[in-house]
Formats: sequence, C-alpha cells, structure tokens
Amino acid sequence: MVEHPTVGVEEEFLLVDPRTGEPVPRNRDVAKYAEQRGLDLQLELTSCQVETTSPVVHGARELRDALSTLRAGAAQAATDAGTRLLAVGLPPTVPQHFPITDTPRYRKIAERFGMIAHEQGICGCHVHVAVPDRDTGIEVSNRLRPWLPTLLALSANSAVYRGADTGYASWRSVLWARWPSAGPPPHFASAAEYDALVDIMLTSGAALDDGMVYWDVRPSVKFPTVEVRVADVPATVGDTVLLAALVRALVMTALDDIERGRSQEPVSGHALATAYWRASRDGLGGFAVDLIDSHALVPAPRMLEALLARVTEALQTVGDYDTVTAELQRVLAEGNGAGRQLAAWRRRGEVSDVIDEVARATLTGLG
Repeated sequence: MVEHPTVGVEEEFLLVDPRTGEPVPRNRDVAKYAEQRGLDLQLELTSCQVETTSPVVHGARELRDALSTLRAGAAQAATDAGTRLLAVGLPPTVPQHFPITDTPRYRKIAERFGMIAHEQGICGCHVHVAVPDRDTGIEVSNRLRPWLPTLLALSANSAVYRGADTGYASWRSVLWARWPSAGPPPHFASAAEYDALVDIMLTSGAALDDGMVYWDVRPSVKFPTVEVRVADVPATVGDTVLLAALVRALVMTALDDIERGRSQEPVSGHALATAYWRASRDGLGGFAVDLIDSHALVPAPRMLEALLARVTEALQTVGDYDTVTAELQRVLAEGNGAGRQLAAWRRRGEVSDVIDEVARATLTGLG
C-alpha cells in the first residue's frame, strides 16, 4: 500500500436569521468577527455563505479536532454578527434571492451566468488528498468516478427546500448540475485531454477561469491534490470526518492500483449520470445503481459496504478503520443530514423544526 497522503477539507456554511431561518447577507460581518478570534473565513459567491478551510492533516482524529475548532469558531462568529450558522446543502426556508458577494470576480460570474448565480445558495464540502503529480491526479480522478454517487448518497443534506420536501435527499446536487462546468467529470486519457476540454470551456465562456472547473473530482487548481467536490456539506463533524477518511482511502487504493499496473474499465458518462440521479433522489434511504459490479439497483447501504470493502486495507494502513466503521454504523442507525431533515419535517410539516434540527446537528460533537 502507498504512503500515507495528507488530507484537507473545506466546508461551506449557510448564514440565516436566528428567528426566521431565512438566509441573511452578512458574510463580511461574520468573517470580521471570526478574524477577531484568529479564524480566517472565506467569502463565497453569495453573501449568505462562509467557508472554513482545515489545515493539512494526517489522520481522522487530527481532522476531527481541526473541524470541530473551525465549526465552533464559525458558529460563534455567526452569533456575534447576529446570525446563525447552518451546515446544510440548501436553505429549508423560502429565500427571495441570494445577494452576490461584492467582489470583481463574483460580480463578473453573476453577470455572465445570471439566475444560476443568483440562486446559488448551495453549500458543499471539498476533500483534498495529496497526490504525487498532476498526471497521477488525472488517473486517480478517473478511478474515483464510479464511487462518486455513493459519496453523494452518504453526504446528502438538502432534502427540504423552499418550505417543502423536495422528493430528493440532495436537491443541492440537482441545482448544482445547472452550471455548465459542474457535475461528474468525463474519463480522461491524459492531462492533455483534460486541458483541452478546459480550454473549450474557457473559450466558450462556460467557465470564467480555472477556478470555475467545478467537476466533482479534479486535480486541484491551487494545491498538489485531487479534490473531491461531490458532497453536500455534511450535517455533523462526524459525518465530514467519515467522508474525508473514505475519500483519502479511495485515493490511496487508486494510487496502489496504478503502482501495481491494475487496469479499470471507465464507466460511461450516461451510466454515471443515472447513478447520480438515483443517489441524489434516494440518499441512504432507498436504492443505488451498482456501477462496480452488476449495474443492478441495490439497497444504498450495500454500496457503502462495497466501498468499505474496497478501502479496508488503506484504512487499516493509516489507522482510520475503527473510526470509519464506527461512524458508518452511527450514520446508518441515526441517518445522514437528509434523513434528519425529513424526520423533523414529517413530525409537523413545520420548516422551523427542520432548521432547529439542522442547527443542532451543525454543533453536534463540538464539545
């Protein structure tokens, strides 16, 4: 098995009114209060969002500590600014619009992409895992493609939107797919082929710059990593640690297969899109398309079992196996973010119950 690659995580959060739960455009105020506490928050496209960035870490325990500190600090800064921090893929309430953060780049994105940008109050989670070089990053990305729907189902956290049950566990992923540079990536034969397609997107205006290459797995623009971007922001820190540990183990397994010369047949784009749709609709509570073996419809937890079997050696190598199995058992028993939202919604059909549940989950496990 390959050496232990480092991992880092970015989490996006929604800022809402503490009384109504509606998104509020206060990200600069929240970032200012966070800075006073020694915490650097990034501003997102809409002014109702902030993002945290973890340090580069070596294991699940270290990551949990870092993410807990970041969430707690961001939540306190939100409170100081008169808002409430939510780890949720989309606002459960009925937002009128999402004001664009006033920077030159974000203004240009809003001008070019119109309503797609103005309806962008979407919060995701990005996991970075170190790889030796860019060419290897392309090959690793190819090998992760069949597992992206399983990671989406695991993290799904946007079932209630605009005061209604959307019928999807991850409605965020459906809205996110409207961007012309987003979604599951093609299979690339080389870095040159990857670059050629990026050039087409830039020339056509489908992407403003390299930072708008939003594919759900890609070589990072800024870091020597593979970046997996498929997930809703998970409901709890424990959910995020589970996601990141699985992603790192998948990358390690892919690197080991590359080193040993093991081949992998590419999954067709349409098959992958079909599996995405099922994952976004059902999350963990229904069925999944098995892209690994049978292409049959199977219970969603079975794909998590297949994923765990795939990465067991890597998890044991880095000492994360016990953490991952414990967190998987917890999520399957308690539900992920989408399951929590739907349980709260079905009690009375009141969106305030959903917001309270999301807020509670956001701070669960922070001490």
